[in-house]
Amino acid sequence: MFSHKVCRPDPNSPSGYATDGGFPLHMEALSQLFDATRLVVPCQGRMAAPGDAPLKGKCLQVVPVPVPFGRGLVRKVLLPWWFLRCAPTLFRETLKADAVHAPIPGDVGTIGFALALLLRKPLFVRHCGNWLVQKTLAERMWRWAMERYAGGRNVMLATGGGTELPSVKNRHIQWIFSSSLWARQMDAYRDEDRPPPSNGCAELVIACRQDEAKGTGVVIQAMPAVLRHLSHARLHVIGDGPALGRFRELARELNVEGSVLFHGRLPHAKVLEVVKDCHVFCYPTAASEGFPKVVLEALACGVPVIATRVSVLPYLLKDGCGVLLNEGSPQELAEAVAKLLADGNAYRQACNIASATARSYTLEAWRDAIGFHLRRAWGRLAKGDEPVCA
Repeated sequence: MFSHKVCRPDPNSPSGYATDGGFPLHMEALSQLFDATRLVVPCQGRMAAPGDAPLKGKCLQVVPVPVPFGRGLVRKVLLPWWFLRCAPTLFRETLKADAVHAPIPGDVGTIGFALALLLRKPLFVRHCGNWLVQKTLAERMWRWAMERYAGGRNVMLATGGGTELPSVKNRHIQWIFSSSLWARQMDAYRDEDRPPPSNGCAELVIACRQDEAKGTGVVIQAMPAVLRHLSHARLHVIGDGPALGRFRELARELNVEGSVLFHGRLPHAKVLEVVKDCHVFCYPTAASEGFPKVVLEALACGVPVIATRVSVLPYLLKDGCGVLLNEGSPQELAEAVAKLLADGNAYRQACNIASATARSYTLEAWRDAIGFHLRRAWGRLAKGDEPVCA
């Protein structure tokens, strides 16, 4: 597997490396499908940070390469030099592999995509961005390449969901959801009888990378109106990012700093604990989302979600486990919060639907869905495995 995900040394990790986000969970799940997995990723010299999770799995080995230099345009310009420096490793690993997994978007995954085609290796591409919206030339190129090469031994999956296939140009491209929770975790965090808030003490939460597009600013701007309906409401902001300082300033400007708790970056288990203790998960995102795992985590905790109509969110919330916003404005969000919490019976029903919805999206189900597509194209994936008949 080739990925741009930056990893860091961790002496306590079985592989010797760790990283953040849902990547370690996905690698652990995917490794269960194969006899062995070699993960080619950029690795930094500094040690793992708090909140990083170990990279581990069935016979999973990390093959470190240097981190490409710079960001944005600088990184793109210097990438050919990085490729030449790493070419012996990249070609060696591709030649040794029985198949190549190249998650995109990402420059390292794109290189893996190209090497697999060049060296005629069975290829598995997982598009992890917003398949429905391509704003840049690179995004259009990735979609074109998947539609051009999907089929036969090339398995192409687009992260998202819906009743229609992802592409009318190539019906071999299929949807795949995303997840960050095992079934046992969903059982542990599920709340069978979540009572609605009383005495205006509603707890709201948003968890994401703190940049403008994700919607934290919208939720903070909605707090004055929320407090008029629910006088003791509080907003929990989880995550770090470039806009965090601006969001703190915004809370002060609106005189709601006493009602907004900034938790910063938290370990995954702690994020789930905070979300579980809240009443509503707010996610008025305007970002280009694929399948926001944090929304699924809220549903798994039995917490209804208020979100914008972005990417897969209308499909995920279609059964009544939340509220879809038309505009994503602060006023609309505040009204949705008040309406959702006004009827105790309706709120309990939304909580129950949330938990039931999440049960279809475990890491086990994600792994098995990918395994089904790969076996149908490649046959056996590991010793003792059985192929799927086409």
